[in-house]
Amino acid sequence: MSSQTTDISAENDPANQPHHTSTGIRGFLDATELDTRLLGMVGALALIWVGFHLYGALVNGFGAFLTPRNLWNLSVQTSSIGIMACGMVLVIITRNIDLSVGSILGFCAITMGVLQVDVFASWLGLGHPLIWVLAAACGIALGALIGCFHGFLIAYGKIPAFIVTLGGLLVWRGAAFLVARGETISPVDSTFALLGGGPYGAIGATGSWIVGALACAAIVGLILWGRRQRRKFHSPLRPVWAEWFLGALGCGLVIGAVLLVNAYPWPRGIVNRYAEAEGITLPEGGLFISHGFAIPVLILVGVAIGMTILMTMTRFGRYVYAIGGNPEAAELAGINSRMMTVKIFGIMGGLAGLSAVVASARLNSATNSLGTLDELYVIASAVIGGTSLAGGVGTIYGAILGALVMQSLQTGMVLIGFDAAIQQVVVGSVLVLAVFLDILYRGKTK
Repeated sequence: MSSQTTDISAENDPANQPHHTSTGIRGFLDATELDTRLLGMVGALALIWVGFHLYGALVNGFGAFLTPRNLWNLSVQTSSIGIMACGMVLVIITRNIDLSVGSILGFCAITMGVLQVDVFASWLGLGHPLIWVLAAACGIALGALIGCFHGFLIAYGKIPAFIVTLGGLLVWRGAAFLVARGETISPVDSTFALLGGGPYGAIGATGSWIVGALACAAIVGLILWGRRQRRKFHSPLRPVWAEWFLGALGCGLVIGAVLLVNAYPWPRGIVNRYAEAEGITLPEGGLFISHGFAIPVLILVGVAIGMTILMTMTRFGRYVYAIGGNPEAAELAGINSRMMTVKIFGIMGGLAGLSAVVASARLNSATNSLGTLDELYVIASAVIGGTSLAGGVGTIYGAILGALVMQSLQTGMVLIGFDAAIQQVVVGSVLVLAVFLDILYRGKTK
C-alpha cells in the first residue's frame, strides 16, 4: 500500500476525526484543548499587572508597571526563582518538599565567587576566558551533588524530606558563611557577570528577532508534528481552525515579547560611554540601542524547554508522575523509586546551582545572604502554578507562570510603596489562597 493511500485511510479513520461537539466557550476550549487552570492564571496575572498600573496612575499621576523598562526588569528578576521552580515541580509531584534550595543557592554562589577570585584568577590569570565557564560548571555540579546527597538520605536513609532539607537549609547557610568568613565577594569575573543581565548581558534587537523567528518556527513545527503523531496513533484530531488559532496565538505572543524587549533602550550614560569607546558620533537626538532579551531569561526558557521535554516525552517523566500518583503501585510496577528520588533531588540541586550563577552574576557579587527565603518563593511558585502538594500533578509552564505571579506581586508592591512587612503578608496570603483553590479545584474534578 502506498504512503498516499495510508495517509488517506488514516485521515478517514473515525478515531482521527475531530470529536468536539460542544458549542460556545466550552466548545472553543474543547477544540483548542487549552488548560483552564492556565487561562485562570493568565487572567490573574493580567489583573495584577493592570491593577498595579492603574493604582500607580491614580496615586502618582502615572503608571509605572506596564512599561518596557519594568516588564524587562520583571522578566530578569523572575529568572532565578523560575529556574528553581522547574525543579521544585518534580520534587512536589513525588510528594516531597525541598526547603534547602535558597541555602544551596547561597552556598554555591559563595563557592563560585571564591573560586573566581582566589583560585581560577591565580591559576589562569585575571580575565581568562575559561574562568566563567569553570566557575559556572563548578556551581552547578556542587548543587547537583548536594541535591543527590539529600536524595540519598531521603531514599535510603528513610529520613523525611522535610527534616533532611530543613537541616540542609541551616547547614548550607552556615557553610556559606564559613567559606567566605562572612565577607562579600565582589566583583566577579566580567564575562560571568553578563549571565545576570544588564545592558551588556542581553542579545540586542537583531539577536532577539532571530530568537523570535526560531521560536515561531518551532511553534509551527510542533503543531504540525503533533497533528502527524495524532494521525499515526489514531488519536482524535483538533479542528484545523483550532490548530491555526494556537499557532497564531503562540507566534503573536513571541512577536509581542520581541517588540517589548526591543522597546527598552540602554540608559543614556551607558550609551554615551559605549559610543565614546567605539568611536561613534552621537546623533542630535541621541542613540537608541535596544536591550533585547536578557541572557537570564533565555537561560530560563532553555531550562523550561528541557524540563518540559524531560517530563512529557521521556520514561523518566512518566516515572515521576507514576511515583507521585501512587508510590506503592509504582514500586510494584518495577520503578526504582529510591534511585528516582536521588535523581530528582540531584536535578533540583543542579538547578539551584544554575540559579546561583544567575543571581550572583546579576548582583556582580556573592554574599552570604544570597537566596534567603527563596525556598518559600520557589515552593509558592510551584503551588500557585498548579502543582498539587498531594502529588502526581504539576507542569513546568505552570510553575514559571507562578514565579511570574509572585515576582509581579513583589515588584508591584515596591513600585506603589508598600513596605516589606506588607509584602510578606500578601505573599503568605496568596500562597494559602492558592492551596485552598487547588483543593477546591481537585474536589470538583474528582
